[in-house]
Amino acid sequence: MDSLSLWIFLFVFLGGILSVSVAALYLTLPEATRSKTVDYLVSLAIGILLGTSFSHLIPEALAGDGTNSQLIMATLLFSILLFFILEKTLLWRHHHPTTVEEHKLNGKIDASAPIILFGDSFHNFLDGILIASAFMVDFSLGVVTGLAVVAHEIPQELGDFAILIKAGLTRRRAFLFNFFSSVAMFLGAVVALAFETALLEYQPYLLAIAAGSFIYVAMSDLIPALDNEIEAKELSLRVLLVAVGMIVFSLHHH
Repeated sequence: MDSLSLWIFLFVFLGGILSVSVAALYLTLPEATRSKTVDYLVSLAIGILLGTSFSHLIPEALAGDGTNSQLIMATLLFSILLFFILEKTLLWRHHHPTTVEEHKLNGKIDASAPIILFGDSFHNFLDGILIASAFMVDFSLGVVTGLAVVAHEIPQELGDFAILIKAGLTRRRAFLFNFFSSVAMFLGAVVALAFETALLEYQPYLLAIAAGSFIYVAMSDLIPALDNEIEAKELSLRVLLVAVGMIVFSLHHH
């Protein structure tokens, strides 16, 4: 296996299995600690996703020779609409961990547990393709994209755990279910590597789709998760963390 593939699988491992493990450990913390720190984690993830999208993925998608900038931006717009449709039809799930803790879920959640796992697997599969595609374009773009996936996977896995446990699953079973859904990320990376030559042709559009997925997650899932009444000091800290995520992940990678 060449070194590029090894790097791809390392970041897929970080984004998939490691994120699930961190989320499982996080759930063992006292609830007061969890509910306070999860908002900081989400704030940082918002900055990282937006910084990566606007400073790395979109410029890289537009930088190729002979690329049609209008078509790339249309792809970006369409991908945001597509993720909206997928989420509303429950095929692609993203959960805000804060809201899960706050609202008592009814018995209907049992039926949605398989949907959550299917949606997660689909999402992880896509993330695997996106990480591999970014590495194929440029090593440092791959690193930035991989870290952005890790940043949004941890809060997502936390939300999934909370929902699955409320659905009646034991912590161990919730962990195993999430673990297996994270394996889909490896499958995505394998598919991307198998079709490397075909993917290279559509690289700018794949990067635009990656940016679309990151922007959608940040704006429609993570930002509303922070939308609760808090004092000015707490709000300032969250805004600062969003800004830190944006600035650090906006540093030029070439």
